[in-house]
Amino acid sequence: MNRKQLLSCTLFASTLVFGQATTPPATGGGATTGGNTPPSGGGNTGGNAGTGGLPGTNTRNPTPFPQQQQPGFDQMQNRPIFISGKVRMEDGSAPPETATIERICASRGTPIPEAYTDSKGGFSFQVGQRMGMMPDASMGNTGEEGRGSAFPNSSGRNGSGGVSERDLMSCELRASIPGYRSTVVSLVGRRSLDNPDVGTIILRRLGDVSGFTTSATSLMAPKEAKKSLEKARNALKKNKLPEAQKELEMAVNLHPKYAEAWYELGRVQVIQTNNDGARASYVKALEADDKYVRPYLGLAVLEAQQQKWDEVKQLSEKVIKLNRYDFPAAFFYGAVANFNLRDSETAEKLCRSGIEIDQYHSLPKMSHLLGMILADKQDFKGASEQFNSYLKFAPKAGDIEQVKKQLADIDGKVAKTTP
Repeated sequence: MNRKQLLSCTLFASTLVFGQATTPPATGGGATTGGNTPPSGGGNTGGNAGTGGLPGTNTRNPTPFPQQQQPGFDQMQNRPIFISGKVRMEDGSAPPETATIERICASRGTPIPEAYTDSKGGFSFQVGQRMGMMPDASMGNTGEEGRGSAFPNSSGRNGSGGVSERDLMSCELRASIPGYRSTVVSLVGRRSLDNPDVGTIILRRLGDVSGFTTSATSLMAPKEAKKSLEKARNALKKNKLPEAQKELEMAVNLHPKYAEAWYELGRVQVIQTNNDGARASYVKALEADDKYVRPYLGLAVLEAQQQKWDEVKQLSEKVIKLNRYDFPAAFFYGAVANFNLRDSETAEKLCRSGIEIDQYHSLPKMSHLLGMILADKQDFKGASEQFNSYLKFAPKAGDIEQVKKQLADIDGKVAKTTP
């Protein structure tokens, strides 16, 4: 595989990651109870590196069980399972910002966003519905499973939105806010008629994170501006984009230094393909608070769409400096930027660091890129390992056949060099 082929493959990867689904929709502010709001990209982590960070997908329709089933199993599988609870900090206070409630299952490496907490840290949802769940740039999926809605289909085998009791045998819940670590709640043995309350999930702040995922400017916002932000989030959960934008514009008019509202406005503008407006909003957010992490990643996504690799490199470096634990997408964007700037050594280091922190393999595309870098260095054995990792964690990727051909070529070279 020559350098031109590698560069072409990487540009394809970057297009997939930063492309149309790169619409990081806004994060809801309240408990959710089902559904899946298809963004115009976005991210948003669920599903797409091309959006909000990372293009979305919904081609999975797993059949986890044999066809020989006991009578009535389908009815049992589609019986709704409800879950509620609360998230608290170590001192018992509510989280400093909206937390995403994620379901993590051993049978599926990447976390499945299920709901958002409300302003008091409470949450309530029907498992598998994900109403109003729209990922942002911090979320990791790069569209490996195809293109479609923001999140892969984690429903039952018939895609009806139900999750069976058996599906939960290997699952647990956690709360997610960048810069914090969460306790987990096991879902093993949970049944549809059980008490939905799973208790309290505790968040602990990491000590060496200098960036913030919520802005100090929010504390200074007047009451009416905060109300407008909350109304916008509620509108977004119902996919009412014009209404959300109107409320966010009102919030920033009332409080021009409202970094969080500027960021949310940028995400709404991205969903509506107003990238110039989104870029201006992200810049406004950073002018108000340069320690606020998320706008940097939002800008990186927009610049990557334009293949402005110097800008992507600088923005991803800023994210990593502020918080190197919770944004694997920043490592990926940085790696793609450096590779296209022909700095393969730095790209390799970023890929390896990103893979290390991406414990749920939300960005398997990093393994593909690392494999191409290693192949370029004639490390065919290492390249083969990374290509196989990509195929393992992204079995429904849109470029799967292309990668298989690349792997076959690499394995042929390994065989020739093996005594």
